[in-house]
Amino acid sequence: MNENSYINWFATSDQFILDTIGDFLKNARLQQNKTQLQVAEAAGVSRSTVSLLEKGRGGTLLSLLQVLRVLEQLPVLDSFMVEQKVSPLLLAKQELQKRRRARNKNGNEDAPISW
Repeated sequence: MNENSYINWFATSDQFILDTIGDFLKNARLQQNKTQLQVAEAAGVSRSTVSLLEKGRGGTLLSLLQVLRVLEQLPVLDSFMVEQKVSPLLLAKQELQKRRRARNKNGNEDAPISW
């Protein structure tokens, strides 16, 4: 576990969250030994946009996604995935509705099949 595992995100300010995202972006960029200009050009945004994102001072959701893509950090979005949950009762109903055997065209299960 790291120190961020214990952050109560509901108790933090919006600016703290923006700063945290900015630190994440800057760290990812520096780990890849890329300049802000290199990231900006690859993402199709301005260098100042990358700088503002890293400082937690601005940018759009689209520019954030573009920078995350360039830095190969899109997997951080996994927590946004919505899992379809099926209730146990619905599963049981679906199980009862599954076909158990095939029938021939005339509806008689034991009749020989005519070709």
